[in-house]
Amino acid sequence: MSSIRNHLPEAKKLSLFIKNEASALGFFDCGISRAKFLKKDSERVEQWIENGHHASMSYMERNREKRYNPALLVEEAKSVITVLYNYYPKTKLTEENNFKISKYAYGKDYHFIIKEKLNRLLKKIEEKTGERIARVFVDSAPVLDRAWATQSGLGFIGKNTLLINKKGGSFFFIGQIIIDLKLEYNENPDFTNSCGNCTACIDACPTGAIKPFEVDARKCISFLTIENRDEIAEKFKGKMNDWIFGCDICQDVCPWNIRFAKPHNEPLFNPSEQLLTMRKPDWENLDRPTFKKLFKNTPLERTGYKGLMRNIEFAGQ
Repeated sequence: MSSIRNHLPEAKKLSLFIKNEASALGFFDCGISRAKFLKKDSERVEQWIENGHHASMSYMERNREKRYNPALLVEEAKSVITVLYNYYPKTKLTEENNFKISKYAYGKDYHFIIKEKLNRLLKKIEEKTGERIARVFVDSAPVLDRAWATQSGLGFIGKNTLLINKKGGSFFFIGQIIIDLKLEYNENPDFTNSCGNCTACIDACPTGAIKPFEVDARKCISFLTIENRDEIAEKFKGKMNDWIFGCDICQDVCPWNIRFAKPHNEPLFNPSEQLLTMRKPDWENLDRPTFKKLFKNTPLERTGYKGLMRNIEFAGQ
């Protein structure tokens, strides 16, 4: 095998090295695409914003050019390395006499965990190639992570607008390294949608937020319980299905997840013993000190104590 690799073009050898190192760090999959302007995706996002479907997420209106052009984020950008990190849990919170939170929020905040792993991957690359001009991104900068994932062959965009990987479904975090390094690219990505005639996600959404390949954040339970800073509109009363932080409905009913989602191997994503024992009365009587202790450095800090209690009160009506 080593003799074969010695005869491979340098870009291909480096790409294989990066994918192997990504796998060793626990990433489920890794793909590489050429850094370029995302014309079709720019048109889609601009239309989505024009339609007001981004709701009050005003940050979507800022730095829009950077979302479509990686060269504006990283000088001399040549490649976008995309990784997937599984968060599908082995142990799920009980639904009996309980409120629901998204599976990605069971454990510690993924931003820190994945960014640390991406920095380790970048260090491995630099040990091989020398210092690079590069940046790592995990859902916290103007990067179209799902677009780059499809460009690099890691999946297709489902009717619920999420990335679906044919080997593992959609319960994945996405991270990127944009780098000034020429690598081997997936030059002909297959954008074929593999949802077929399935409308499970659309039919299951209790608020009607999903149309084929388009989500209206103004109706999305995830937006309403996390990003939304206002009171939840009365028209959604009785439609929250006990969700108080995020929502997994469109993923839970997806045949790709039902068939292929497998439990992760990341201990930091596991729910705490206290979280596993929580029931509706515990949530309803949650005080601020307990919230801080239970949810320190977890995604639930995003909505804060006040926002979470708003959600609990609304969902319990």
